[in-house]
Amino acid sequence: MKSFPSQIAIDGPVASGKTVVGRILARRLGYRFLDTGLMYRAITWLALKEGVPLEGAPLTELAAKARIRVVDQGEGNSRIIVNGVDVTDELRSPVVEGAVSVVSAAAGLREVMVEHQRAIAREGAIVMVGRDIGTVVLPDAGLKVFLQASVAERASRRYRELREMGKETSYKAILDNLRERDALDSQRAYAPLQPAEDARILDTDGIGVEEVVERVLAMVDGTG
Repeated sequence: MKSFPSQIAIDGPVASGKTVVGRILARRLGYRFLDTGLMYRAITWLALKEGVPLEGAPLTELAAKARIRVVDQGEGNSRIIVNGVDVTDELRSPVVEGAVSVVSAAAGLREVMVEHQRAIAREGAIVMVGRDIGTVVLPDAGLKVFLQASVAERASRRYRELREMGKETSYKAILDNLRERDALDSQRAYAPLQPAEDARILDTDGIGVEEVVERVLAMVDGTG
């Protein structure tokens, strides 16, 4: 009988498909799912709400004191609770969207968040997605996957997603935002976005979500 890895790390840039792929993968395997980006968005939301600077010691102290709970609802779905408040529906707001890359680049904050994330991983089998899961958060994960796609492809995906949600936007604005966030994520001093040395690289340009999931599942069971 094959033994599947209990920790699966999926990393990649913004809109590379890691969240939707990770959620479906967790559902198929019966694992818990954590999108670590939502945790950084939660702290961003809290900092904006409390009027705390988006970098430096005050932000780190805010994160250290915050009570963050990830409530697993099964089927790869979860809710984010911050200091007793369900903030899940606030985390994709434009104001949070515009500030989260600055917040998540703060080294002190990331150290605090990594400890939160490792504690969650110790609770049982999990698929965790983010920017530094395979390199920093779960360096001993049994499977590490790095999803990549061209910035043009990713901008098209995000544009379609937002239009389907009824949100007015422009392709150029999304493209410019992704380029800016890519630069911030890959050039930050602490835990920059990059594949782990032992990560499996999967280019998702022109590939549908279900096919990506199937390819990752093949990696999980050792056939891919």
